[in-house]
Amino acid sequence: MKLLTVCVVAALAASAAASARAGDSDKAVVWRDWTDTVAPAQQEHYEAGVKAFNQCLREHHVKFSMPTVAHETGNDYQYSSDVGPVTWADLDALDAQMKPCDATWRSQGNPYLTGETSALMVLQPDLSSPSANWRTEVPPPILQVLDYKLKPGREPGMAFNDAVKKITAAAIKANWPYHWYTFQIQGDGDGAPDYVLVIRSKNWAEAGAEPDPPLWKMVAGVYGQSAADAIRKSLDDSIAKASDHFDRYNADLSYTAGK
Repeated sequence: MKLLTVCVVAALAASAAASARAGDSDKAVVWRDWTDTVAPAQQEHYEAGVKAFNQCLREHHVKFSMPTVAHETGNDYQYSSDVGPVTWADLDALDAQMKPCDATWRSQGNPYLTGETSALMVLQPDLSSPSANWRTEVPPPILQVLDYKLKPGREPGMAFNDAVKKITAAAIKANWPYHWYTFQIQGDGDGAPDYVLVIRSKNWAEAGAEPDPPLWKMVAGVYGQSAADAIRKSLDDSIAKASDHFDRYNADLSYTAGK
């Protein structure tokens, strides 16, 4: 479903998916993401390494699921794996549980990488319109991931947050039946996006369908046309760079706790 792509242009490279339930679900708003880049000739070896790593996680009864997606567009020699939603405290438990499998990954996964990035993605509730059962729903077949790199300084960040918050509030007020998840990116290094927006779809037909009504028409219906135009301009002016790509869930490369 084309959602905020009609509002600006946008994008990223991460993914959100269900995982082990944290003790305090209200604080489970963090995802740990790894995105791997693989040489085309090494994909078969890399995927075998992921499966060996997952088998190690299974043998050590790691309690956190790690869904994996293959990038279908953009750089399609990339894979992203995520653990979440969890609390910040859960990340300590995750590190401890995965540590026995570090050697497996270094010997069977690392040799086939041309690069890897790791980041923390923190859900922004006021900037998101999640489904009612978002904490427990299974990984969707298709993800559209949108990256937003903001202009430098405090004001663009404030403008971006204010604009997306108003869009989200309008969607709730209008009972607009579409969902998205906005994450602030932390720890991804120089050049990384500041925010990622993720849209989940059950198939390509849903991913490509235009919203009804369109996003900005919905916003104008809540605030009026002049206010909607002002929100749109403020959002556009806050963004330095935006892009998007589609990912496909890969069950064979995913680790599911308890299975």
